Amino acid sequence: MLQEFERLLKVFPFSRLSKGPSLLKVYAVEYAEPSLYEQMFPLAPEPEAVIAASRQFLNPDCAFELETAWDLWQYTSDWALAPSRAVLHCFGPEFLNATGEHLRVNCGIDTIYLPDPQLPGSARIVETNLRSLLKLSHDLDQVLRPAKRMLWTESGENFADRLKHLLE
Repeated sequence: MLQEFERLLKVFPFSRLSKGPSLLKVYAVEYAEPSLYEQMFPLAPEPEAVIAASRQFLNPDCAFELETAWDLWQYTSDWALAPSRAVLHCFGPEFLNATGEHLRVNCGIDTIYLPDPQLPGSARIVETNLRSLLKLSHDLDQVLRPAKRMLWTESGENFADRLKHLLE
């Protein structure tokens, strides 16, 4: 499982703009338990270093989580590329997770990928963020060859339907 996690780390486009570190957390059994281990890495960590730190916890009931960032367009007072939180997960086969996946990439809140009619140039800029998301998905498909992919949002709403509605 760590080989697949390492492939994910090698493809992920870590932020070049963030000043903060990445944080590796290791959990046993389920997320309700406190983390077993935490280690800070430079923001764009070497995948081999993350895997080496994780290897000592290689058990079927463990999960590995790397909190990091990647660069996306965001609006504050104007549009600018800025670090956006991302969390990369690797689950052991016996770790309790609701969807049963082995790898998960949390690419941040869905509003970063949805146009806001009240913001100037929103549709064009958000299209760039969507292209970044699609490129990451394509790159991961190339190296991981997943059996299935899921696109979901924390709100539980259908992302494709929300996007279609906002673009109409």
